[in-house]
Amino acid sequence: MSEGTMHRSAPRLARLLTCAAVLPAVFVAGCTMESDDKGSAEDSPNSSASAEPKPAPAKYGKLPRACDTLSKSTVGKLVPKAKKKGGTSGKSYDLDARGSCSWHGLDGYQYRWMDISLERYDSDEALGSGEERAEEQYAKHVETAKAAEGAKKLKTAEPALGDAATTVSYEQKSDGDNYVNQTVVVRTENAVLTLHYNGAGFEDGKTPKSADLRKAAEGAAKEVVEAVAAANE
Repeated sequence: MSEGTMHRSAPRLARLLTCAAVLPAVFVAGCTMESDDKGSAEDSPNSSASAEPKPAPAKYGKLPRACDTLSKSTVGKLVPKAKKKGGTSGKSYDLDARGSCSWHGLDGYQYRWMDISLERYDSDEALGSGEERAEEQYAKHVETAKAAEGAKKLKTAEPALGDAATTVSYEQKSDGDNYVNQTVVVRTENAVLTLHYNGAGFEDGKTPKSADLRKAAEGAAKEVVEAVAAANE
């Protein structure tokens, strides 16, 4: 063996002698000459990001027809002498996702007008669960009601309806007549309903009391909430 070869082998021989002096387990763990500390990507628990959880399926899969959500008795009380007792349906390309209905009538000098709109939201991986989407729309409708043009004496209340509910009460003046308005917005599961109800006393007719109209509107909204649930049983 040449002198150069012996010189290069000395450090290796020294390491072998050192490792031989320790316990075998230590030798296996720390003295392997060709150790490789690089673990495979598959062994790392954080090697791949966990998949995002899918939103829960929406509870309600359809909506009732808006004009069928209120009984004839309720319509008769809220809109006496309605021109069309069965209501007038709004146009919709998908009645299981959107629907609306309206009534209006004049009883002597007392005018009443009411409309109902229904919206249903499905769960979507990109947009969120049906309930989350409905909650977002519910909040928007409440803010829209609060921003009604020309609204005076605006008040809000939170009736015990559905999963969340807000009633916005206010007065408006149009063509010299005072209109008392009630807007009830309710979220029930993944559906949102908005009920508008107003009244006015024309000529010598008395202006209706806001408290009376609010009670009537919230009672009708409760009936609509029940109709939505019944349609999905």
